Amino acid sequence: MDTKQHIISFLKEHLADKPAIIGISGGIDSALVATLAVATVGKERVHGILMPSDTNTSEETARANELVSQLGVETYTIPIDPIVSTFTGAAPFFDMPLAVGNMKARVRMTLLYAKANQIGGLVLGTGNKTELLLGYFTKYGDAGVDVLPIASLYKHEVRALAKEMGVPQSILDAAPTAGLWAGQTDEQELGMTYHDADAILHALEKDAPLEEFDEETIAQVEARMHNSEHKRYLPPICELT
Repeated sequence: MDTKQHIISFLKEHLADKPAIIGISGGIDSALVATLAVATVGKERVHGILMPSDTNTSEETARANELVSQLGVETYTIPIDPIVSTFTGAAPFFDMPLAVGNMKARVRMTLLYAKANQIGGLVLGTGNKTELLLGYFTKYGDAGVDVLPIASLYKHEVRALAKEMGVPQSILDAAPTAGLWAGQTDEQELGMTYHDADAILHALEKDAPLEEFDEETIAQVEARMHNSEHKRYLPPICELT
């Protein structure tokens, strides 16, 4: 069974007769997950939610709209700036771009689950293997999902499958960004390219030699993996015997 059919079988098993809810960003990960969901259950059972903010570019929004138009899924557009302003105005804790960015991710998670509650659906996550291993996601934000269909795919594998499945070229060509603050790009924030991250992570996974890689980048990858360990597990429970 090839990768596409394996993921479709996985989604069939976990969705069963439930609708799928997906946050559509204009990026390649959400585009691939939405395309896989449509291939699994049909466009009638896939609900895309666009949640732009003032730090998302018009190009991102255009790409998101191009995708949902191509897929034909039911779509809702909910600008999140009024919600974000309420949070930032209510507490003095949002004085760093990272804090505001994480809050935006958690606002989006809340909206996705509101729709899931309304229609009895499941929220499909868009995290890939590279991001999950590096901890490049927001705890209780974009990590707050029911199912992770592409979490076994490195970023380059996401790109290959997205191309195979006909994701729009504009999305394939775009620089990856979470759009959580102005000018943000994934690779700039990570301090490395996805190409290098994938290669090092794959070598570590296979216990392969690392001599061909830059020592500083290896150290960055290992530090990110170590420091984000808590994100990949449920909170520790104090067990009483």
